[in-house]
Amino acid sequence: QVQLVESGGGLVQPGGSLRLSCEASGNSITIYAMAWHRQAPGKQRELVAVITSGGNIHYATSVKGRFTISKDNAKNTVDLQMNNLKPEDTAVYYCNANGGISYWGQGTQVTVSS
Repeated sequence: QVQLVESGGGLVQPGGSLRLSCEASGNSITIYAMAWHRQAPGKQRELVAVITSGGNIHYATSVKGRFTISKDNAKNTVDLQMNNLKPEDTAVYYCNANGGISYWGQGTQVTVSS
């Protein structure tokens, strides 16, 4: 199994940027599809971006062109660079590792507000 710890959330003004990081331990991320999901108050959790073990990347339509997912296999980390943030990006962001069994981090709050 793998343990995931997110960091990098916070309060940012509209149009600003944040970089989230997910540090994995217990197993190598190379065997998982790594993803970022988010959950806004009163809404279902939704996929934001995923990077497969082979390096294929998919983004939700709402973040395409603004967010970038990347991973560093040597550091066992997965990052989410978020640019041009909008109030509707406000949510708790969760790191996920999926290799048949799904593992989740505890989440990090991102608030976009003026």
